[in-house]
Amino acid sequence: MWSTMLSLFQDVETLILIPFAAFLVYFCWAESRNRLYELADKIPGPPGYPIIGNALEFLGSPHKIFDNLVAKGDIYTDVAKLWIGPRLIVFLFHPADIELVLSSHEHLDKSAEYAFLRPWLGNGLLTSTGEKWRAHRRLIAPTFHLNVLRSFMVRFNDNAKVVVRRMKEEGDNVFDVHDYMSECTVETLIETVMGVKSQTKNRNCYDYAMAVMKLCDIIHSRQVKVWLRPKFLFYFSKYGMVQKALLGKIHGLTSMVLTKKQEEVFSGVKSDTVEDTEFEEVKTTKGFSFGQASGLRDDLDVDLDIGEKKRLPFLESMIERSQFKMDITDKEVKEQLDTIMFEGHDTTAAASSFFFCIMASRPDIQKKCVEELYSIFGDSDRDVTFQDTMEMKYLERCLMETLRLYPPVPLIAREMKKELKIVSKNLTIPANCTVCIVPYKLHRRDDVYPNPNHFDPDNFLPEKSAKRHFYAFIPFSAGPRSCVGRKYAMLKLKTILATVLRNFHVKPGCLEDRWDLQADIILKRSDGFNIQLEPRKSLKV
Repeated sequence: MWSTMLSLFQDVETLILIPFAAFLVYFCWAESRNRLYELADKIPGPPGYPIIGNALEFLGSPHKIFDNLVAKGDIYTDVAKLWIGPRLIVFLFHPADIELVLSSHEHLDKSAEYAFLRPWLGNGLLTSTGEKWRAHRRLIAPTFHLNVLRSFMVRFNDNAKVVVRRMKEEGDNVFDVHDYMSECTVETLIETVMGVKSQTKNRNCYDYAMAVMKLCDIIHSRQVKVWLRPKFLFYFSKYGMVQKALLGKIHGLTSMVLTKKQEEVFSGVKSDTVEDTEFEEVKTTKGFSFGQASGLRDDLDVDLDIGEKKRLPFLESMIERSQFKMDITDKEVKEQLDTIMFEGHDTTAAASSFFFCIMASRPDIQKKCVEELYSIFGDSDRDVTFQDTMEMKYLERCLMETLRLYPPVPLIAREMKKELKIVSKNLTIPANCTVCIVPYKLHRRDDVYPNPNHFDPDNFLPEKSAKRHFYAFIPFSAGPRSCVGRKYAMLKLKTILATVLRNFHVKPGCLEDRWDLQADIILKRSDGFNIQLEPRKSLKV
């Protein structure tokens, strides 16, 4: 009897506690929302509609959506807010405010939209968070050390010459150079960072690059079309079925690369290490930007003494560590491989394509680049050396200016776990909102860059760069989550760009002021990167 009564009291107690706990959770949530609304009301932004907020801003073509966001940056120069339903999005445009977010070790979590990349990239560097991200970043960063990258120069040159031969077949046709750059950068990545010989004749790399472009379009559609966000709706839609097929192609290539490299490692075949590679004497790397302001430093600028592993390229190092159960599993190696394959080719393909379109539309700039190359190479057709890239001062400034005007990554988004007081305005960014940074708008501030929409390589003269805020130029992001491959990208790009300009005069397919831009996962021209090539007889102009 007593046990029955005790059980009854416990049931009653449970019935009381459950709604009380639910009320407590709701109360805490409501209080946090009240604080969010209180702080958000003080942040400027366009008026929205009840329930949906500013969601209509994200309807239309990718080109229209991009133009809408850029226009908001013209009206609200430092900070702006948008509501997407109940979700608060805060845009930061001032470099000092951006530094607070990107340099922080607290605001590291990517926004919810990055979850749409996980079926493709798993929990690689781009999508992972917390201690897993920190541990893997520490493992991967040394594999992109400058001494490792210098050992890639032979492969950079070989693949640059391959793309030159392919583009010669276009004759005097107008064509989209992005297709060629995509295939070239994939092949180069496989042969350098992955350490696997690419089979250029079967065009697997081209198929991979085209599949990546289509998949990025689908992921972007899912980000801006609310009805595609729920998994059960997406996977039954045409987008979900196409994504499944594309992932089959993409993962097919990366699995093949991983299997080949595992076979080599397990059989004792090693890549050329730094000790096995003879380097020409390098006078100095002073003045070489590696894609960011000279005053910025991250883990890529620190020579971590972690023993022989730092002397191995990325994939070989990761496989050896997984083989001996050191820090990383086989599944995690595959996720990092997929991530590096995407980040290491698509951004550089876009940057090189924009560069060639600018060279085509600005023959005066192209002429100066060619004059510099002639001063380095004469009419010799020898390979580009690491020291040569150090001497390409003007070409580097042109590349940096290209990255300023057309940064490949159009948006950086972070979830705010804590409140953040910004410095450009007397405002506080609330916790539990998403902060978005738009490099395209940051790089076009007229209080930082005179005549900001005009292409001017002299923006990156050392004396001008030294006067700017370090976070006024972030094509590879910045801070703890900066792009791990930025040094690799700059070295590869300079080799490819110089090789193409030594072989061709680049002519326009259309004028720059007519370009239509769209920001999917990567910034690109919606009308294509159309150019025309004319073989050079001599670099001397």
